[in-house]
Amino acid sequence: MRLVVTGGAGFIGSEFVRAALTGQLEFGSTAGDLDLVVLDALTYSGNRANLANVADDPRLHFVTGDICDPVVVAQVMYGADAVVHFAAESHVDRSIADPAAFVRTNAVGTQTLLESARRAGVGRFVHVSTDEVYGSIGTGSWTPDQPLAPNSPYAASKAAGDLMALAYFRTYGMDVVVTRGSNTYGPFQFPEKIIPLFVTNLMDGGTVPLYGDGANVRDWLHVTDHCQGVAAALRHGRAGGVYHLGGGGTELSNRELTGRLLELCGAGWDSVRHVEDRKGHDLRYSLDIAASRAELGYQPSVDIDAGLAATVDWYRTHRAWWEPLRATAS
Repeated sequence: MRLVVTGGAGFIGSEFVRAALTGQLEFGSTAGDLDLVVLDALTYSGNRANLANVADDPRLHFVTGDICDPVVVAQVMYGADAVVHFAAESHVDRSIADPAAFVRTNAVGTQTLLESARRAGVGRFVHVSTDEVYGSIGTGSWTPDQPLAPNSPYAASKAAGDLMALAYFRTYGMDVVVTRGSNTYGPFQFPEKIIPLFVTNLMDGGTVPLYGDGANVRDWLHVTDHCQGVAAALRHGRAGGVYHLGGGGTELSNRELTGRLLELCGAGWDSVRHVEDRKGHDLRYSLDIAASRAELGYQPSVDIDAGLAATVDWYRTHRAWWEPLRATAS
C-alpha cells in the first residue's frame, strides 16, 4: 500500500508515521508492503528530528512541500492508495493573531489535496480534524451528527476543511472519512501547547500562564490512542463517515490539569500567573465515542495519570529536542 501522510513531521503525524513503520499500526497489508510518503512544509512546528528513529527506513519517502501547491501535491498523489491528512495550522492563539494563514492551510490546502486525490483516483482519504469545530458544550457530549458551530478562527478553518471533505464525498463520490479528536498530548508536541509549555517552563524554574479562572474543561487523549483511532478509521470507516476519537471521559479543567503538572514537576501554585482569558474561549469540549467503538473497535487505552507522568518524563529526558524550539513557541 502506498500511503501519503500530510504533516508527517508534526506532532500527531510523526507519531502516526513512526507507529506505522515500526509495526504498531495495522493497515490491512503486511509491513513489507507499506510504502509511506510524508508531505510536510516544515514550518515552525514541523521537525525532521521527529522522524529520526525511522529516517533510514527504505519504505519512508519524505517530500518537503506545501499542501496548497497543486504541482507538488499532484506529484505526491500519483500512485497513492490512501491519504491521511494531518497537516494543519493548529494553535488557537496564533489563529487569533493571523486568521488568514489558517484559512489558507486548513481550508484551501485541504481542498487542494482533495482535488488532487480525486484526479489521481486515490482509494481513501482520511481527513483528521478536531472537536473544536463544534464550539462549546455545557453538559453531555457531542455525537457525530452535531451541527458545527466553531468559535475561533482555527476552529472555523478546520470546520471549512471538514465540510469540503464531506462535499467531495457527496458530490464526487470520493471515499472520504473524517475523524475529530480531543485535545491530544504526548511526546514531540511543539512547546506552544499547554502541556509542553507548562512542563518546559516549570523545568526551567519559570512560571506558567493560566487563562482566566482555569475553569475551561477539555477531554484529553494520548497521541498513541489518537493514531490508533485514525488507523482504525482508515481500515474500517464508512465512506462519508465522521468518527470521534476522544479520551473516553478523561475531562480536566485547565486548573486541574495545571495542578497535576505542578505536582509532576515538583512545583507549587506560586509558579502560576493568572492571565487575561483568551478571546472567545470555549468553556467545555466533550465527544461521544460510542459510534467509533461500535464501528471501528476504537478504545483509548492510555490512562491520563500514567500518560501525563510519561509525557513529563519524556520532556525531562529530551531537552536537546525542545530547547532549540522554545524561541519559536508563542
